[in-house]
Amino acid sequence: MRISELHTYPIKSLGGISLSESQLGKAGLQYDRQWMLVDRNGKFLSQRSQPQMALFQVALQGDQLQITHKEHSGNGIQIPVSADSGELRKVSIWEDEVNALAVDPLADEWFSDMLRSPCSLVKMSPQHKRWLKKKYQIDREHVGFADSMPILLIGQSSLEDLNQRLQTPVPMSRFRPNIVFTGGPAYMEDTWDRFTIGSSAFKITKPCARCIMITVDQESGKKGKEPLLTLAQYRKQGKKVMFGQNALVLQECRVRVGDLLQPE
Repeated sequence: MRISELHTYPIKSLGGISLSESQLGKAGLQYDRQWMLVDRNGKFLSQRSQPQMALFQVALQGDQLQITHKEHSGNGIQIPVSADSGELRKVSIWEDEVNALAVDPLADEWFSDMLRSPCSLVKMSPQHKRWLKKKYQIDREHVGFADSMPILLIGQSSLEDLNQRLQTPVPMSRFRPNIVFTGGPAYMEDTWDRFTIGSSAFKITKPCARCIMITVDQESGKKGKEPLLTLAQYRKQGKKVMFGQNALVLQECRVRVGDLLQPE
């Protein structure tokens, strides 16, 4: 089995960046979910309630994040990736409250205009970690603004099995994984406890519970019913629909497309 895709999503719920290689630390792939949009109350925004967030595209150009909108070409903004000097503000993501850095009033104005709703862009503060729940920690792991874990892993065979059940196949982008691998049967990642990439080890923590966000077409920003409806017919555990596995990074490393991935 080998890594076939690597994806980082610098701004939560916006478009991702496909990579050929990346540094991988305890909080996941470099830049992954280090920025986030919040409403007036500091609560995170996502495609669950704002499916049009899929229309924002993010690219890394030198020391800048370039953000554009598919329906407003030529009207983009740039954010310096290394800037860590904004005013601290309290923000909430699920059950967690963390101190984050305000990025730039001009960015807030641009995003608010594009979404037609007041919002602000914040960045994870390097001085204020968002620690994982203790039951999942092995060595004081932390995470950015991802829903729960630093890494989401999915096998290409699992998507192929799902697509055989759908009238209209969906791309892997619906599920926003960090690492995709080829080889082996569908859903074999469900059976793993740990895996390695090169000499670096990873710990599977829990299956990824899927929500209505996977029904958002990442190209158009339109919401439908699939593939959640079909997944619910055969991938339910209790009341949750599972697809993909969450994981911790036990050793910092550099990963590349083509690297060998080995379950333990």
